[in-house]
Amino acid sequence: MALRKIFLLLSATALMAFHPGDGKKITVVIDAGHGGNDYGAMHEMLTEKEITAQICDKIKALKRNENIDLVFTRTDDQSMTLAERADFINQIKPDVVVSIHVNYNKNVTTSGFEIYTPKAHNANREKSVALATQLAGKLSENLNVKNRGIKEAPFFILNKSEAPAMVVELGFLSNPSDREYLTGDTGQEKIAQSVLDFIQGLQ
Repeated sequence: MALRKIFLLLSATALMAFHPGDGKKITVVIDAGHGGNDYGAMHEMLTEKEITAQICDKIKALKRNENIDLVFTRTDDQSMTLAERADFINQIKPDVVVSIHVNYNKNVTTSGFEIYTPKAHNANREKSVALATQLAGKLSENLNVKNRGIKEAPFFILNKSEAPAMVVELGFLSNPSDREYLTGDTGQEKIAQSVLDFIQGLQ
């Protein structure tokens, strides 16, 4: 009887240890860049606004942890000004903001992802850089693509967000290799899982 009780206790402990809802509750705003009349970067019939929406849909579909609350600035092809996005973010008061974008360059050999953090020396600047470095590690690990580094920029969404924030340029639509993983289901799922792995690590 004593052995049975010990076995049941160990089994319950193991289940709790591997429960996907473990960890502290965190809120993350995922911003799908562009939308509506703002197409963003374009290559032939491909548009940045569609690619960012597809990746965000995959992030939503792959999320399993009940303690992670994902809030999306847009869930369809709607126009949102930068001011509207910033206001939305600040109403939510998230732990971190991840704004999803893709890049473009006239030089088709330019490739890789890069992450931008606030240039202004605000209260969240250092934390934004630390979080961006963590996400960059996950993207490098899962995508095996060039890491162009963590950079600073005076982007509106970064400067106006009251939470740690980053703008992630996931690759260049102008580069054939980047374009393949940015637009294919497999590549998009790897990107989505990388973002989720990063968020999971915050708990």
